[in-house]
Amino acid sequence: MGLAACSTTSSGGDTAATDPGALTDVKLQLQWFTQAQFAGYFAALDQGYYKDAGLDVTILEGGVDIVPQTVLAQNKADYAIAWVPKALASREAGAGITDVAQVFQRSGTLQVSFKDKNITTAADLKGKKVGNWGFGNEYELFAGMTKAGLNPGKDVKLVQQQFDMNALLKGDIDAAQAMIYNEYAQVLEAKNPKTGKLYTADDFNAINWNDEGTAMLQDAIWANTEKLKSDSAYQDQTVKFIAASLKGWAYCRDNVEKCRDIVVAKGSKLGASHQLWQMNEINKLIWPATNGAGTIDTAAWDQTVKIAQDTKNAEGKTVLTKAPDADAYTNDYVTKALAELKADGVDTTGSSYKPETVTLEAGGA
Repeated sequence: MGLAACSTTSSGGDTAATDPGALTDVKLQLQWFTQAQFAGYFAALDQGYYKDAGLDVTILEGGVDIVPQTVLAQNKADYAIAWVPKALASREAGAGITDVAQVFQRSGTLQVSFKDKNITTAADLKGKKVGNWGFGNEYELFAGMTKAGLNPGKDVKLVQQQFDMNALLKGDIDAAQAMIYNEYAQVLEAKNPKTGKLYTADDFNAINWNDEGTAMLQDAIWANTEKLKSDSAYQDQTVKFIAASLKGWAYCRDNVEKCRDIVVAKGSKLGASHQLWQMNEINKLIWPATNGAGTIDTAAWDQTVKIAQDTKNAEGKTVLTKAPDADAYTNDYVTKALAELKADGVDTTGSSYKPETVTLEAGGA
């Protein structure tokens, strides 16, 4: 699996046009390393859904120094997975990208603390040592504190947090930022030194920004804005890519363990139980999808944009200085993709979806 810097973009539908039996080369840039956060795309590749759609998809792994929306804007990938606020910031800076499918319908960000800290709402963070990752990941937290009447720069002690839970477990901070599908699992995989057993959810409180009303949209499929306007082959390809990807996510909804195994086989460095937890929690962010998987909800979009414009981080900066224009997102392609999937008998809403119960092992093994 190559990194974005080593890739070149596909040539739209030209290959398929010259040979009806050929597959169109497509590159998808992930925003992080291989893990169940992206299982639907790996499943679509593994199960042949992309191939069935006439696409030869290469999945480009993300990493610390890779900005997926920039890779897309530089024509080094055909599509990219990125959080909406970060992608909109890049778009305001000139990146020609459009959200064409909002895969995650809900935010997966939490603020986690030990039970004895009595932190159950954003207001309870007053006077506490509050960990946050920065780099654009902190705006839900800052919006939550601001909504609760706190001044993040004065009423709490902000601490730069690493992308793990060590500071929380050591007691260096009172509340830590965590993704429900990753870092939250890390504390449940750790041993309580007082008991010698793994911590349980009963040992912690977790503020969920969906409940606090300051959630922001996260993983979405982004496409090239100019090509969406001018390239009919790319337009058709986008519908096919979305449909096959969503079919992959539906497969992972119904085959949690198989998708865990697919991701592990693709080279994930995370343990099997951790990946199973992650797959289960990712499904909760997607399903049920009342309006159809991938559909961009206007209210959720508007809330994300408002927070991105109004909420200041520790440096006093906002994600956006103005509202994005009408090309920032569209439901046109996902609507067509969903129609195709429904015609093929694919459940695109998951109305009867029920999550599984996952038992984590020490260290996520």
